[in-house]
Amino acid sequence: MSTRILLTAALLATVVSTSWAGDGHDHGDAPPAANSNGPKRLPDGSVFLPKPAQRQIGVRTLPIEAGELPRAVELAGRVVMDPNAGGKVQAMVAGRLEAGPKGFAGIGQRVSKGEVLAYVTPSSGQIERANQAAQLAELRAARGLAEKRVARLKELADTVPKKEIEATESELLSLTERVAAVGGGLSQRDALVAPVAGVIASSNAVAGQVVDARELVFEVVDPQRLRIEALAYDADVAADVAAASIAVGQTRVPLFFLGSARSLREQALPLMFRGEGPLMGRLAVGQPLKVYVQTRSKVQGFSVPAASLMKNPANQTIVWVKTAPERFEPRTVTIESLDGANVAVTSGLKAGERVVTQAATLVNQVR
Repeated sequence: MSTRILLTAALLATVVSTSWAGDGHDHGDAPPAANSNGPKRLPDGSVFLPKPAQRQIGVRTLPIEAGELPRAVELAGRVVMDPNAGGKVQAMVAGRLEAGPKGFAGIGQRVSKGEVLAYVTPSSGQIERANQAAQLAELRAARGLAEKRVARLKELADTVPKKEIEATESELLSLTERVAAVGGGLSQRDALVAPVAGVIASSNAVAGQVVDARELVFEVVDPQRLRIEALAYDADVAADVAAASIAVGQTRVPLFFLGSARSLREQALPLMFRGEGPLMGRLAVGQPLKVYVQTRSKVQGFSVPAASLMKNPANQTIVWVKTAPERFEPRTVTIESLDGANVAVTSGLKAGERVVTQAATLVNQVR
């Protein structure tokens, strides 16, 4: 009886355990089904991107047209100050720095031409100062005697020759000027003034600091009047400059070619450019940047924003082309420099195709 009861209980347990799920309803640990309408990379390498996702990430495209573009050369450059709108403030004598009427000028502070930025109290040895003080005392005593002598001679003007009175007065004037010169040398300070109107680009001034003669204390520049210096290792570039520009952020700033040097520096020929506009105020003296020099020769291609360029897993340069309302294909391209904000695509594209110009990085990351 007990054996029959055990067999019946085991059979009931089996029935109950299998009644929880039917065929096709036992999910187990299987992953949930993927959303077929979401962004995804297709087997051929293209990207499926629905319209809502395109609006969310801000995808923008631009149709391209073929044309003749100027061949450009990319040069290494740096920002330098305009010698007519900037200057250096150096100490003329060795001494100790003291604050000016408005205190020490700080970096970024705007100053006017001729404004006193600091004072330098000349430094001299104790023996030298003692000799100057002794000389000053002797000159003051001699001046006192000369003053008394002039007074006596004026009282005897009727009996003393006039030329003797004039000689004594001349001696008194000479002693007075010598006293003023020696006394000023003991207490005079060298004023450091701003050579031009602008802002403080660099400051090495600290209260109580001891500086040497010709030591740089301040640099003053006009941020709207800066120059760009570029180094060209091909001397023919200097003779074929048609236009030039730099890229400040995503904006292209045109440059005006001023000329080239007639001596090499680091085996390169320096070229000088001038830029104008409010964006030049964002640059700093000494800042390295790329200068795009356009020559008079032409190249056939498409002008594409530099932000459209991406890299594929093989480290090739690609752009994304919109081939359907929700489909984007990568195209391997060959490029040349143009103006910093744009590049010239010489192969890999066709006229009329729409290239992704905004959010290309996000499209490239879809997997």
